[in-house]
Amino acid sequence: MLGKAPWKMAVGATAIALLAAGCGGGGSDDSSSTTNTVVIGIGEPQHLIPSNSTESNGSEVLSSLFYPLVDFDAQNKPVPVAAESITPNADNSVWTVKLKSGFTFSNGEPVTSDNYINAWNYGAYGPNAQEGSYFFEKIQGYADMQSVDPDKDGPQKAPEPKAKTLTGLKKVDDTTFSITLDGPFSGWESVMGYTAFYPLPKAAWKSEGVLADGFEDAIIGNGPFKMKGKWEHDSQIVVEKNADFKGTAPKVDGITWKIYQDQQAEYADLVAGNVDVQTTIPIESLSKASADLGDRFKKSPNSGFGFIGFPQYLPEYKDLRVRQAISMAINRQEITEQIFLGSRTPATSFVSPVVAGYRENTCGDNCKYDPAKAKELYTAANGPKEIKITYNADGGHKAWIDATCNQIKASLGVNCVGVGEPKFSDLLTKAKAHENIGLIRLAWLMDYPLMENYLGPLYSTTGSSNYYGYSNPTFDNLVKEGVVAKTTDEAIAKWQAAEDILAKELPVAPIYTQQNVFGYSTKVNNVDVDLFQKVNLYKIEVVG
Repeated sequence: MLGKAPWKMAVGATAIALLAAGCGGGGSDDSSSTTNTVVIGIGEPQHLIPSNSTESNGSEVLSSLFYPLVDFDAQNKPVPVAAESITPNADNSVWTVKLKSGFTFSNGEPVTSDNYINAWNYGAYGPNAQEGSYFFEKIQGYADMQSVDPDKDGPQKAPEPKAKTLTGLKKVDDTTFSITLDGPFSGWESVMGYTAFYPLPKAAWKSEGVLADGFEDAIIGNGPFKMKGKWEHDSQIVVEKNADFKGTAPKVDGITWKIYQDQQAEYADLVAGNVDVQTTIPIESLSKASADLGDRFKKSPNSGFGFIGFPQYLPEYKDLRVRQAISMAINRQEITEQIFLGSRTPATSFVSPVVAGYRENTCGDNCKYDPAKAKELYTAANGPKEIKITYNADGGHKAWIDATCNQIKASLGVNCVGVGEPKFSDLLTKAKAHENIGLIRLAWLMDYPLMENYLGPLYSTTGSSNYYGYSNPTFDNLVKEGVVAKTTDEAIAKWQAAEDILAKELPVAPIYTQQNVFGYSTKVNNVDVDLFQKVNLYKIEVVG
């Protein structure tokens, strides 16, 4: 899942020159008058339909409205939640899901097998253009649901796909369904913990396979909370406790997801007590957060991986030497120490250290700061005279992007500018449309704890978050071979071989790995932010 932001900062000499006041922001201050409610800050979600939500803002909101089939324990092992049981066949190619009985959506509809099957078919159907469609790729019949562009010049309408439903989804009874994959995948249970696999009620549909008008703004889920009113874009999303929820009950009665365009404005509200949790303290506030918040300033493990993408659709970045030069021009150690005050770590690999199969320094020399070699490569490749790095201004990235640009200027002798898009959703929309926004600031939080989750979505040809257009058939095949491998060790070996290709071709420049640096108000306690950068909504409680 695409991460909404980086955070930390320092007041070293480099940092001081970079810090600038952010633009105003924040949603309307409409916290519920009920005392047992909390306010959590987020950025504007791009989407709230589960199969279309692949970034962390939407994922956080959806975690309050939906109950997943599986969650993960302290060892990152999948544990059934909405599912009573999930059972594979002998070779892990067919999985049978038995739902817990008695669960309903917040509108009273019973949760049945059809709710999952219909939602997944909608997500997988190519013409629906769902951002999370990729995650259904492993289910039998997915390929026949995709449009194939006609092999002709000029604008042509793509033909209708061969099928509208996944042949691999079969209803056994109202609370049981089976999933047949294209091949064995021992990690499939973990995949089903992702946002895209939430169910949708009958009320979601205007007709078969067609979403009802306005459903996304007043979405109905099967989780512990339900929407109160509608999504107030760029302002807030308010949810209240679902009294009929049969699962683990949260300790709070409601949440206001308060939407900000600027993390510094959010931090000011946190200090003032107008926001109860900020999951990412902005760079500009890190040096004073301990004094401002005391023991309410916290750190915890995080699966985040931050990088800069090289758009393959822009001719100036097709030459490998240009990509290598830019990567070598960046002093990651200086950025993590002086800008992030050591709360991030230089990234020298293409996956997070929290997943099995991670290896240090797979990026090799391409991620080592070497300005002399960088200048030599860049000059030989006749690299562009100006470099632009586009980032989302609502994520607190300006300081480290400015620092990166200053390093690139000094190393390569070219101009470099950081350009802020107002919202992360704006950045993703332009990147998806292949607009010329230069290099792309992105980050990734895992959707499920497998190495494959970093490789497939970010770098495969059809990856849901491959916004830079990287494509290598050998890489794609290695990722798929890892999926169908008989053992975990065999799978990891294939995925590591795939990562080795990334190290040679450098579709992105790894910059840092993250940890959560968060804060909360005096109103709440038992605040925990997990590896997915989500607040644990079942633990947080109002003091007293």
